[in-house]
Formats: sequence, C-alpha cells, structure tokens
Amino acid sequence: MRRVLLPFVFLVLSLTAYGQDGFIRNLAAQWEARATRTQAAQPKWSVPMFSPFPMVAQVYRADFIRQRTAAGKSNWNMGGGKGFNLIPAKNTQVDIFVPGYMIRGDGGQDGFGDMILLGKYRFLSKTEKQGNYILSGQLSWHIPTGSYKNGAPAASFTPTLVGGKGFGKLALMSSVGGSLPTSQTSTTGRAIHWNSVVQYKVGRYFSPQLEINTTSHIGGSRDGKTQTFLSPGIMVGKLPIRSIDNSRLGVTVGAGFQIATTGFHTYNHALATSVRFVF
Repeated sequence: MRRVLLPFVFLVLSLTAYGQDGFIRNLAAQWEARATRTQAAQPKWSVPMFSPFPMVAQVYRADFIRQRTAAGKSNWNMGGGKGFNLIPAKNTQVDIFVPGYMIRGDGGQDGFGDMILLGKYRFLSKTEKQGNYILSGQLSWHIPTGSYKNGAPAASFTPTLVGGKGFGKLALMSSVGGSLPTSQTSTTGRAIHWNSVVQYKVGRYFSPQLEINTTSHIGGSRDGKTQTFLSPGIMVGKLPIRSIDNSRLGVTVGAGFQIATTGFHTYNHALATSVRFVF
C-alpha cells in the first residue's frame, strides 16, 4: 500500500509546491505554442461567414443572423449556433458549438436551437510561400437539443471534405458533405451540402468574399429540392488586442448577406454579423 501511495503523494506535493497558478500558466503556454506551430504551416486565409473552411482555427465565435421569410417575417438567431474552435493537437481542430437562441417573428415559439460537436483533421497544407493550398476532412455531430421545434427532429452526422488553393492574394475554397440522420429518415431525408468561396486579401486586414451555398435534399418531405444562396461578405482582422510581439490575442469581425437564387428556399435572404475572439 505504501508503494502505491508514495507516487501519488509525491505528485500532489509537487503540484502544491509549484502552485496552481503556475501549473495553469504552463498548460496554457503549451497549448498556445502548439496552436501557433500548427497554424504556421497553413495559408493565412480568413474564415468565411457561412461555409466550412479547410484551415484549423482557435477562436470563440458568436454570429447574429436575421432571416427574412417569404411572408415578410423576420427570425433572429442570437449566437448563430457557434462557439469554440480549439486546436488540442497538431493538425487537429475540435469545435463545441453551443445552441443559439431563436427569436421567432413568424409566429413560432422562441427558444434555443441545437448543439453541434465537430472534429477536423488537416491532411495537407502549405503556406503562401510554399504552395498555398490546404486539404482537410471533418465530421460533425448534430445533436437535437432545440426547444419548441427550433432544431432538427433527429440527430445526424455530416462528413465533409474541405480544400482550398491560393493564387497570390486570391483564395478559392470549396467543400462537399452529406447529412446522414440517425433516425426519422423517411421524413427528414438526407442532404448534400456544397459550398464555394472566392476571397481576396486587401491590405493587411480586409478580406472581401463571395460564397455560393447549396443544399440538395434526397428523400424526406423535401426530396428532389435544391436551394442555393449567393452570399457576398467581408471579414476584417485579425485586430490585435494587446501590442505584444507574437501575441495570439485578437478579434476578427465580419458581415455577410445571403440571397436566395432558387425557386425553393427556406427563407428569402439573411443578414449575418460575426465576432470572433482569437486566443
């Protein structure tokens, strides 16, 4: 028993002597250094407003979205269903997206939306000076936590392949993925998501962009229907929070406007703003 307890007691005494604050600071410094090394091996493109992106990022993100329905009513999503993007290991990103709060102007009941967990792995990447490209794969888990029908009726998994190629200040990104519900397939059906982004760097901070966001439904009540949005937008950042060399702390802001271009669409247009705290 003594031989078993001695290592444990030694560990506790060591942590106590080192101090809780020192342990936390050391852990945070290691995490920060890992994130910096990982991001240094990829292009420095801005994360787009609506589309999946191939880069790995470490931010806290909150979006605020106003959707305008065909009947002229407005629905708000406060938070946008976003949250933490984390880099826990080399080439890896883990997302924890907290439910946004829905304010329904169309007569529906206000309430929280769904929670999403996502894992991403970067397969290939080269910086702007080495080749300017990137390829990643990701898998998201959509958890139906929404209240008052403000979320999906069933859980689903969405595998997605995301890539991009840069040409100087011009960056082209594209993704293709499919939503696979775990139940109620006869009513919810499946969906194929295809997104493309054209982005251009202007100066140090500005990145205007144009996105094409398409969803095609297979099976369910929307079988055979496709909706496409044309989405111009702009990202500004990263704006440093502290004037310290090599500090990761900063903020990025952006805005985008979605315009329905197909006869079938769940809303006419949407205005979205985004605030992202980089750490």
